[in-house]
Amino acid sequence: MAILINWLISALAVVVTAYLLPGVRLSGFVAALVTALVLGLINAFIKPVLSLLTLPLTIVTLGLFSLVLNALLILLAAKLVPGFQVNGFWWALAFSLVLALVNYGLSIFKQ
Repeated sequence: MAILINWLISALAVVVTAYLLPGVRLSGFVAALVTALVLGLINAFIKPVLSLLTLPLTIVTLGLFSLVLNALLILLAAKLVPGFQVNGFWWALAFSLVLALVNYGLSIFKQ
């Protein structure tokens, strides 16, 4: 049950973030559910491998490369999900930052 609630909160965060940023388009709530699922799977399976491979670059940039990695993974999710579109790298970077803030704000109400 907790996984379902977390998934719905993440989908709601995707909807709110797409509404706030004009460079991100979302076709509906079903696309938000699929986007939240794909982002969760990417963050669970692909991101740890890429984080480990890019660890020296992350150390040299004092952790800023992790933001770039997040933006690239969001662009990957935009390619995989049909109803989710991001207009470039900078919008993906803004999406990752705003999504983290919105997800944090929504998770406060979960407790």
